[in-house]
Amino acid sequence: MKFKESETIELKKSTSELKEAVISIVAILNKHQKGEIYFGIKNDGSIIGQDISEKTIRGISITISEHIEPKIYPKINQIKINNKKCVRVQFYGKNIPYFAYGRAYMRVGDENRQISAKELEKLFLRNKILWEMETSDKTIRDIDVKILRNYILRANNAKRINFQYINVKTTLKKLNLLKNGKLLKAAEILFCKSNPIEVQAAVFASKEKITFLDIKQFKGNIFNLIEQSEEYIKGHIDWRAVLKDRTRDEIPEVPLRAITEALVNSLCHRDYWAPESNKVAIFKDRVEIYNPGTFPEGLTPEDYIYKEEQSVLRNPLIADVLYKSRDIEKWGSGLKRIYQECKAQNVKVEFKILKTGFMIVFFRTEIEKKTKVTERVPENVPENVPEKRTKVIFKYISKNNKISTKNLSEILQVSEKTVKRDIEKLKEKKLLKRIGADKGGYWKVLKKY
Repeated sequence: MKFKESETIELKKSTSELKEAVISIVAILNKHQKGEIYFGIKNDGSIIGQDISEKTIRGISITISEHIEPKIYPKINQIKINNKKCVRVQFYGKNIPYFAYGRAYMRVGDENRQISAKELEKLFLRNKILWEMETSDKTIRDIDVKILRNYILRANNAKRINFQYINVKTTLKKLNLLKNGKLLKAAEILFCKSNPIEVQAAVFASKEKITFLDIKQFKGNIFNLIEQSEEYIKGHIDWRAVLKDRTRDEIPEVPLRAITEALVNSLCHRDYWAPESNKVAIFKDRVEIYNPGTFPEGLTPEDYIYKEEQSVLRNPLIADVLYKSRDIEKWGSGLKRIYQECKAQNVKVEFKILKTGFMIVFFRTEIEKKTKVTERVPENVPENVPEKRTKVIFKYISKNNKISTKNLSEILQVSEKTVKRDIEKLKEKKLLKRIGADKGGYWKVLKKY
């Protein structure tokens, strides 16, 4: 891989050039609102690497935080390039102008030039363009016609539009998603087939981000991501059966309407300038839905839940499209609806304002009422039955064929000896087969339980 400096990429041989790197970040932000800096690469593109420790990463983060105004929250990672350790800093920001060590700079080619007082005045007065209003590199041919047609049908049924689908171009024009015949980025996010936006989803074995049982990465437009994320959560939370006469109702431990509302909220209101992904994390005691994008300054979630505060829209065009199809009901009402849905089902929910984004946390209260193995298996079965426990073990191995007996013992709260004995029973029934050694090997599922 060959690296070359540009208006959005800066190369530094090491963190000894950190001050110059901070100035480059500001210069790039004032010109392009996003960019990348690499430490361990000379400006001629030669990859030399450098020694990296936690202190190195922390030092970069602290220097950026202390010497750039307004504050930014970059993504800093250690990466390997040609088997040499380097640091990549990805940053974004639209609160122009930015200052480094009290001075403003502008990127010109691969150089950083200090901005004059007159240029700075113009920069202050410039109207800031919303991300969603910029033109996309995608074209009409990239639109997923099926999703667009389905959207128009739902919006008509919701009685929030009064036109039918004719063709892609006409429909997008009526939705205000074209500018001079070109797609806006809002159209890309909403209706294009392929998309850079992603949702990272994972299931963890405990209450901490230590051992994960499953991990997925979803990419696509907003409607794809909502559907895939919702199905992922539904497949990894617990359900209880309620029998009514001859019918059987399946009730999820977290209200689905609240989950859907939270997912729509996270994709509608996220900061699309940010390189960070939306995230869904399922723990033993809770479900977290995170989106990058700081909460409106001066407001709290309680303002929307109790005080009928009007929504401050980061992406008004995307929000308007979702409103027309009733994917969002009323601007500013999402958090209130989530709160009310959870309250009605006695589910605890928290709204967390983070430095780099916003998180909604649903607590899995049903799990807390259950004990050990019974938390993930059917009801009305006596507790601590070995047969029941082996089914749970088989379920986890089916999802993660490299899971260790130690991890299984932690999840089930039984000894490793017990887990090994149960696995032997599964092997005797010819349901499982061990491939390879204990370390580095994996389980092969031979047939369904």
